[in-house]
Amino acid sequence: MTFKTKLMAAATALMTLPLMASADTIAIITPSHDNPFFKAEADGAAAKAEELGYETMVLVHDDDANKQSELFDSAIAAGVAAIILDNAGADASVAAVQKAKDAGIPSFLIDREITETGVAVSQIVSNNYQGAQLGAEEFVALMGEEGKYAELVGKESDTNAGIRSQGYHDVIDQYPELEMVAQQTANWSQTEAFTVMESMLQANPDIKGVISGNDTMAMGAWAALEAAGRTDVIVVGFDGSNDVRDSILAGGIKATVLQPAYAQAQMAVMQADQFLKTGSTGLDEKQLMDCVLVNGDNAGQLETFALQ
Repeated sequence: MTFKTKLMAAATALMTLPLMASADTIAIITPSHDNPFFKAEADGAAAKAEELGYETMVLVHDDDANKQSELFDSAIAAGVAAIILDNAGADASVAAVQKAKDAGIPSFLIDREITETGVAVSQIVSNNYQGAQLGAEEFVALMGEEGKYAELVGKESDTNAGIRSQGYHDVIDQYPELEMVAQQTANWSQTEAFTVMESMLQANPDIKGVISGNDTMAMGAWAALEAAGRTDVIVVGFDGSNDVRDSILAGGIKATVLQPAYAQAQMAVMQADQFLKTGSTGLDEKQLMDCVLVNGDNAGQLETFALQ
């Protein structure tokens, strides 16, 4: 092989190597930042990582497990130190997290669990059942323990959707005068919730309340109710978003349940830092953070998924 041929071969080899990140880079992978909850997660994780001296690689999987797998491939190829993940499906995400573990890259999960233990280092989630019960108790009180209501359910592949719905019903179903006349998924989407709420109203014009699996759907439902001149309908959400805070303060939506997205993401980064430095977080893999009811009494204290 001539010198020129060797030089060309070396250049070709360099071009085929993955773009390398610093060994001190933390990848942050979440659903779309169009939802302020997930943006708060990403912002919180990135801020804490940079404060601790890490570079960040912020990626979005759009609740698509195949895209998530490709992002994991990219993070692994880039040689990141750790991955912070709000996953794209409890079952569908196990393989991606295992793939990272096999490559020597630890994953720290937030907001949503996966169906396996021992694959991720940490799974830090809000106590969705406890939070849903708080929201349901407030809903029951606002409804005066009677009347027809509808439920907007989250994405079926998301474990949290089922847990929240169960928490709601374990409280509401104790009141026989509360009658659920409609229940439908709006897939965590504001636009979809608007359309679903329109249909629910047409089929059930005497509806008195709506309980929603998240704030984004609650906002869509409230927009549809406003458009129909039904601002008398009681709406309760879940997440603790600034949008719903503003609606509560304006006399619209009545309540939400705060789950601390920003703090949770920062906690995951701190545990990643601890693990990278010592080989252990010193904590159990599964960790629950309690939720807080937000209504007219404390909505003014809410800012970016945290009570000030």
